[in-house]
Amino acid sequence: LGAGEGRAAVLLQPFVHQVGGHTSMLSYDEHTVCKPLVSQELSFYESLPLAMRQFTPQYKGIVSVHLKKDSLGNLTLMASPGLGQPDSCGRLDSASGDATVTLWHKWAAGSSSEHGLVKWSHTQVTKTFKDSCPGKMLLRTDLQYHTDSLLEDANGKQPERKSYNPWGLHCHRQHLNRMSSKHNENKLQQFLLLENVVSKYSYPCILDLKMGTRQHGDDASEEKKARHIKKCEQSTSASLGVRICGMQVYQADTGHFLCKDKYYGRKLSPEGFRQTLRQFLCNGNQLRTDLLEPIILRLKALLSVIRKQSSYRFYSSSLLIIYDGQEHKESADHHLPFPKTHGTNPSRVDVRMIDFAHTTFKGSKSNPNPTPHDGPDHGYIFGLENLIKILQNLSEGK
Repeated sequence: LGAGEGRAAVLLQPFVHQVGGHTSMLSYDEHTVCKPLVSQELSFYESLPLAMRQFTPQYKGIVSVHLKKDSLGNLTLMASPGLGQPDSCGRLDSASGDATVTLWHKWAAGSSSEHGLVKWSHTQVTKTFKDSCPGKMLLRTDLQYHTDSLLEDANGKQPERKSYNPWGLHCHRQHLNRMSSKHNENKLQQFLLLENVVSKYSYPCILDLKMGTRQHGDDASEEKKARHIKKCEQSTSASLGVRICGMQVYQADTGHFLCKDKYYGRKLSPEGFRQTLRQFLCNGNQLRTDLLEPIILRLKALLSVIRKQSSYRFYSSSLLIIYDGQEHKESADHHLPFPKTHGTNPSRVDVRMIDFAHTTFKGSKSNPNPTPHDGPDHGYIFGLENLIKILQNLSEGK
């Protein structure tokens, strides 16, 4: 490599812990993910109320991405930090060459298993992905994936555990298909850079909840509006103001993650929703009752913030509840004198709002609705209150 040639090139991996959504999330570096930029979401992050910051991923800027196809037809996404900001007119010039980041998709061609990356616990999955390409994909909802599929580095060392949630894989497939059909080598697409909120967990257990009683944005077509209203009516969105959109839970007894997708979540009754919430806190051996209080406290803190946000409507946004599937036994390891002190450590759980492409608020630059909504988002508040109630019942053993 010549001086400066590809110096900052990074191998960008698909983000393996994506459990919901339909946009492909990419892993930019260990602490950062990126997703295609939507102006309404950018507008939200740029004028985020201070009180909400602890409940959203940190916004880290914009990166420009363009497509390259290699001789084998594999797609490579090249991201150039700093390019495509308003002042650089989106030109692809060589000056930014050493700031280029490569987004590389291992499974752009063929199935992941051909690259020996993933040992699926169902051979079925590999077949499903092979067959899934352009058509709509039906995922088995009870998929489990191993965490023991290890990637070797150049020296044959096995640096880290890699595990793939089937839902994320599905999104990448679709995203690449879309991008390659619109394939244009020099067209810049802008991506948002956001904090990877699960990077500090060894085995991130993630629950993705679609909040509120209404999911369609103000800009939705009549057809889309009708579709979303129907989904809400037929799911717990109407009755509880919240529905499950995706989930992965580490099962300590088997060493697998148990994964559920949005199709599973949509079919749940309110009782089924309660059961799945309970399952999210079951590690295969026991119910993690120790997590209930910290989760409830954080949800209550979020509730009081949302109640104060006038004109905000978080249509179609998600709430993530996160904890580590591997319990930390620091006290035993290090013979700490106070074995219980870390029991109250709030960072063992996290609650974050994500996905603001349809969020509207007064003064939003890209607000499709000229007449702002009044008062707080009551649908969201209704969902949060029900969620807190269900978790409190769980903690009381109901």
